[in-house]
Amino acid sequence: MSNFGGMQNEIYNAGLQGILPDYPVDFATLEARAHEALGPMLTNYVAGGCGDEHTQNSNAGAFQHWGMVPRMMVDCSERDLSIDLFGMKLPTPLFMAPIGLNGEATQDCHGDMAAAKASAATGVPFCVSTLSNDPMEDVFEATGDTPAFFQLYTPRNRELSQSLIKRAEKSGAKAIVVTLDTWLTGWRPRDLNASNFPQLRGKVMQNYFSDPVFRGMLDKTPEEDPKAAIFLFAAIFGQVLTFEDIAWFKSVTDLPIVLKGICHPDDARRALDHGADAIYCSNHGGRQANGGIATIDLLEDVVKASGDAPVLFDSGIRSGTDAVKALALGAAAVGVGRPYTYGLAIGGAEGAAWVLRSILAEADLLMAVNGYPSLADVREAGAQRTA
Repeated sequence: MSNFGGMQNEIYNAGLQGILPDYPVDFATLEARAHEALGPMLTNYVAGGCGDEHTQNSNAGAFQHWGMVPRMMVDCSERDLSIDLFGMKLPTPLFMAPIGLNGEATQDCHGDMAAAKASAATGVPFCVSTLSNDPMEDVFEATGDTPAFFQLYTPRNRELSQSLIKRAEKSGAKAIVVTLDTWLTGWRPRDLNASNFPQLRGKVMQNYFSDPVFRGMLDKTPEEDPKAAIFLFAAIFGQVLTFEDIAWFKSVTDLPIVLKGICHPDDARRALDHGADAIYCSNHGGRQANGGIATIDLLEDVVKASGDAPVLFDSGIRSGTDAVKALALGAAAVGVGRPYTYGLAIGGAEGAAWVLRSILAEADLLMAVNGYPSLADVREAGAQRTA
């Protein structure tokens, strides 16, 4: 069993030698430093949400009205944070949620590679995005022995969709995560006021530009005529999906099909009835639709509707305490998004790994103090709404 909470002893012991941490362990300081590093344009894209950002803010704030009751006189000298997912034994319940602008988050614009290296260093699986500054083959290779998943924005061309899936499969992906809520973009005032849509400027396009099917649809290569390649991307991005499309995904790969964006229990039931292997409860961090309910408040009903199928979760995770609460409400695995991207901004792979380790340390220590030696104990205890 890993002693994730031991990180605090490392920090305190280093302090005795006059060594302070290079990176913060709290989200507020992390966010402030990352915004300075990213600059206004990237901050608007990474930190921004839909509309007045009420749903985005609610996602994070809603964790405050969920609580857990501590249990005493339980031997928690060792904790087990491991999970079973897609037939794999994973050392932590976290994964790195797909972020479509990771590539731009680091100074060298290879943030996808840095995220993959952070995954390799921590054992936290990385969900590689379709939108990347590096071809997925290189990104998957950089994750080393840590399993990784592939997030698909399904294009309006099935041959291209299949090519992307097969490339991920060949690269070693352990699941295909199909995003459902982004066949077009929501109303994002921060980006609109700056007239900034990075993909239309050729950012994070390498999985398209390197794809043989995509390249075959062009008269000239993306290197020779990047403008035409960008226009092609814009023309074919975003296939509207229905439950009947699940059969097609199942026909082109044997990898587990995970549907990202499910927030209603009836949708979870229908997805599983049509052959989905797992549910991913998420509202895209509040980036795609405003006026919704915080995802953590929807999780428990989605889990109940999903039966034995695993339910992945993201939206609003800022700390180890948040992660434990999501696990208590039934999440099989918890996705960390903005925090690790902020880590990339201030410290590359090392910064992202630090953020992940901090979240794991807080979760581990919370379980120890609250009398939950394993995630099974966390789930048995559950979480209670406090307000």
